[in-house]
Amino acid sequence: MIVSYRDKRTRDFAEGKWVKAFSGIERSARLKLDRIDVALSLKDLAALPGNRFEALRGGRKGQYSIRINDQWRICFEWPKGSPGPENVGIVDYH
Repeated sequence: MIVSYRDKRTRDFAEGKWVKAFSGIERSARLKLDRIDVALSLKDLAALPGNRFEALRGGRKGQYSIRINDQWRICFEWPKGSPGPENVGIVDYH
């Protein structure tokens, strides 16, 4: 279960609202958010190769991402002891 969202537009999108910035990736982004929402652990997300799951490095150390396409990712944190991912955001990664 997603605990928190990084920004208002990601939260609005997750709640089913239309967000102009995500109009080209709507279907894929919704599928990936649903996968994150039902995951019980990071292992659940890493097990599906289509997720292209990775632990981030550098300034984003401690965060994880799932790629939507070459440009967009869903980035999030999953602190130890947390019931689910936190600070989930759809990010234009480039």
